[in-house]
Amino acid sequence: MAENGLITIASNFPVGETLDRLADLATAKGLSIFARVDHAAGAAKVGMALRPTQLLIFGNPNGGTPLMQDRQSAGIDLPLKALAFEDESGRVWLTYDDPAWISVRHGLGEASRKAVDAIAAGMAGLTKAATSR
Repeated sequence: MAENGLITIASNFPVGETLDRLADLATAKGLSIFARVDHAAGAAKVGMALRPTQLLIFGNPNGGTPLMQDRQSAGIDLPLKALAFEDESGRVWLTYDDPAWISVRHGLGEASRKAVDAIAAGMAGLTKAATSR
């Protein structure tokens, strides 16, 4: 489990393309895209500068519902989210919550382990594919 509850990986693509790729891969796996937030565009609307930063919110009730059946508070961390951003040196990163951290944060029981493990494996595969050539 990541120490701060976040997993961050480098992307070989610009921010927008990284999230386009992630959205396409997630949709192909049967996940729903609920929202996409362009934080840099929001900042620009109020006259502030922000390097490219976008958030994708996505998921599937088959994965998240068992966690919420265990502890409804898990719903604050669901659906899943992935943040793509460009750092000060121009590198692009993709960050998401470690599903194991979500489990610990909400005190999920053993009954949720299978769902948490499946979400973790799915996120690892999706994010690797979205960020790699």
